Amino acid sequence: MKLIDKPTSKQELKKMNVTLLGGLVKAVVDIKKEIIIIDAAMHADEERYLLDLGSNQDDLWGINFYPNLAGDDFIEFDSMINLRPRMNNFSRSVDDENIRNKIKAIVNKLIKK
Repeated sequence: MKLIDKPTSKQELKKMNVTLLGGLVKAVVDIKKEIIIIDAAMHADEERYLLDLGSNQDDLWGINFYPNLAGDDFIEFDSMINLRPRMNNFSRSVDDENIRNKIKAIVNKLIKK
């Protein structure tokens, strides 16, 4: 796993060890601390890592990167850790547009194309 708290390149994502079919790289974003953890087989492992660093679970959202794609196809909002009925998130996606926009802003700040 790799913690991203400073800008890194999209090229670095392509080098990640844990990729799935289609070049997918799993990631969890802490929207309060504005950090990203990447390169694990499961979002739950990344979530646990950030929780152990003191993150609040309500601030953690699972996404996928597709480093070989661009634009809206680069980020996919899909993870089991996003299922949070108590926060009115009833899907694997991120239903709240404000949270999605915050995630995009953090990704754009930390992952340079």
